[in-house]
Amino acid sequence: MPEATSTVAAAQPAELEWIQMRKDYANLHVETTKEKMIRKVNENPLVPIGCGATLLALGFGLWNFRQGRTQMSQYLMRARILAQGFTVVALVVGVGMTYVKKDEKK
Repeated sequence: MPEATSTVAAAQPAELEWIQMRKDYANLHVETTKEKMIRKVNENPLVPIGCGATLLALGFGLWNFRQGRTQMSQYLMRARILAQGFTVVALVVGVGMTYVKKDEKK
């Protein structure tokens, strides 16, 4: 019989830890996907601009290709590559800025 009471006694503190943890984290705000996206756009607005430019160049390039305007389509595909490069550079700069901000807080 002493073994059964010891397992019950061992289970109670673990159960109480979960209750205390729920109380500790009850007021914690969990960021929604929309809030996170807005925060990321505000932190580095060049990335969405680059993505939009890439999509526009791709869309107009494909549309011109379908219309038979191959020279304009080639020009727009090259513009798409430039826009993608701009987006990658913006991402790298944004990551660098975030890293620098974290170091300043410490």
